[in-house]
Amino acid sequence: MERKGIIRFRISGVCGILTPVVAFMFISLSIYSAPEFSWMENALSDLGVMPGVTSVLFNFGLIISGILGFVFATSLFRVMRFFEIFSADGKPHLLFYRGLGGALLFSVACLALIAIGVFPENVRYAHTIASVTFFVLLIGALGHFTIGFWQVKQKPLAVFTLLLTAVAAAPWGLLFLVRYVSGVAIPEFISAIAGGVWTAVFGYKMLKTASKLKGL
Repeated sequence: MERKGIIRFRISGVCGILTPVVAFMFISLSIYSAPEFSWMENALSDLGVMPGVTSVLFNFGLIISGILGFVFATSLFRVMRFFEIFSADGKPHLLFYRGLGGALLFSVACLALIAIGVFPENVRYAHTIASVTFFVLLIGALGHFTIGFWQVKQKPLAVFTLLLTAVAAAPWGLLFLVRYVSGVAIPEFISAIAGGVWTAVFGYKMLKTASKLKGL
């Protein structure tokens, strides 16, 4: 791979690692600045319309982490090209399309995350659409990558991604079956953690891939 491609991988990998760090740092700071916030009764998005520094921290954090996540996503499809499987004739074949759907879903999810920060809760319809889009596409992207990793015989990555897909989806499914909280902050946070862990781990994998390519 050309030098520019390797540099792009490194930048994307760093952005993948930083995405959850930035997101949860600003979310934590905004929660700390809002003693009235309740995990049981509020949504995380409520922080985006609370007075003072709370809304600034929350919305700014989502916008920055969404941008970082989008930069990370731009290399997701390319890194999938380095996973090979062998056909019946014993020859390696690169499966260029395996990661495309997941990468597209993840990219749009990051744009939706930016939109959540740009359009806080008081911009009702735009915010609702952005929020629903983010969580649905995040779970969908992880599910798609699970299938993709399995197809290219990357079973440890497939199992790891499947577990995180289940973690991201389970609190929402449970909420629809049993209204265990009056707000949605808890399922939002659990889903975000699952997505953040996957992003950081795969960002690290991108950095390792870049190092291997540099040595070729």
